Amino acid sequence: MFQRIITYFEQQSFGVSTYLANRLNMSTAKVRLFFIYSSFLAVGFPILFYFLAAVVLDIRTYMKRMRLRIWE
Repeated sequence: MFQRIITYFEQQSFGVSTYLANRLNMSTAKVRLFFIYSSFLAVGFPILFYFLAAVVLDIRTYMKRMRLRIWE
């Protein structure tokens, strides 16, 4: 049951934690814990950063897809 919940959230997430973990050569779990703990300490500011980063990453992947379609 718990494993299904974890896989659901990993599939539905925006990929911000995974992207940052890969760029910083860290564990994805550590990045997620950082966002959770810092959101409690900073009264939600990291949540705003997370959503902005999700929008930026989504735009980047959209632009990459469009660029590939143009050259095909």
